[in-house]
Amino acid sequence: MSEFDFIHRIRAEAARRTTLQNDLVCGIGDDAAIVRERDGRELLVTTDLLVEDVDFKLSYVPPSWLGHKALAVSLSDIAAMGGAVRYSLLTLAIPDKLQISEDFWTAFLDGYFALAEQHGVTLVGGDTSSTPGQLTIDSMVLGECRVGTAIRRNGARIGDGIYVTGSLGASAAGLKLLLLGAQVYEDRNDEVQAALRAHLKPEPRVAFGRRIGERGLAHAMIDVSDGLVQDLAHICNESGMGAVLDFEAVPIAAEVALVAEDQEAAFNLAVSGGEDYELLFTASGKEEGALLEISQACQLRVTRIGEILAEPGRLWLRRDGKLEPLAVRGFDHFAG
Repeated sequence: MSEFDFIHRIRAEAARRTTLQNDLVCGIGDDAAIVRERDGRELLVTTDLLVEDVDFKLSYVPPSWLGHKALAVSLSDIAAMGGAVRYSLLTLAIPDKLQISEDFWTAFLDGYFALAEQHGVTLVGGDTSSTPGQLTIDSMVLGECRVGTAIRRNGARIGDGIYVTGSLGASAAGLKLLLLGAQVYEDRNDEVQAALRAHLKPEPRVAFGRRIGERGLAHAMIDVSDGLVQDLAHICNESGMGAVLDFEAVPIAAEVALVAEDQEAAFNLAVSGGEDYELLFTASGKEEGALLEISQACQLRVTRIGEILAEPGRLWLRRDGKLEPLAVRGFDHFAG
């Protein structure tokens, strides 16, 4: 299969598996896609890079799950801005070992396009190349929101509640299990497989993010990719605020118990492990009823885990009625 055969295959799959948007003038096939602008809307653009042996290992990730995750991590960014997802671009640097693997790319594209169909995303372009190194995947997603309504990191206000969707730590537990030799079985649904799936096939909170964005319910928001505490620090730093987390309130995933020996270890893994792709946001306590309404509609748990303080850059943990400094730990690609 030549490079152009491969591109044609992706183009054909995109045409078969996605619904064309009304404002898409031209998708795959020219030097650039053409999208008709719409009055009163702002464009949201994000990109994510996944590198073999840094962000994933081919030895343990099913190709369809890798295709899913390649898109999911970028969808999560648009959700974190309160936007609606629209289009995607996919760039692949492919090593020799995978250029002849029909089964791998069939499964990869199945995973990618299944998630795209689920959220109404149209693939409109990208690029391919060979590489003497490892498989590298660059995923870009374009979304939109009404002018001035994007939820940024810098809007947290004194007294805001701090909320998070879902539960935390399952992805980090899954990674630990993989490093200990756990195997993926796609047809099993036990707790070990749930942890592995949380790490390798995360579910972005697209509908929830879009709905609270449309209703203007959050003052600041971010997706939990680097770890809850580190991502909360990003919000605080951008907003010029501080925060306090309640030890007992943090929703720790049941899967964490597979790798954590006690409550302290479980808490630390949940708040610093990363790659949960849940949404962390701040909002007025007056909006809790509306947030609960949306969480029920999306069948997604939402938990208040703390509050914003007028102490720039200071993070605290509240436990047994006492405050203690909260260390900022999380994932860093350059940490070695």
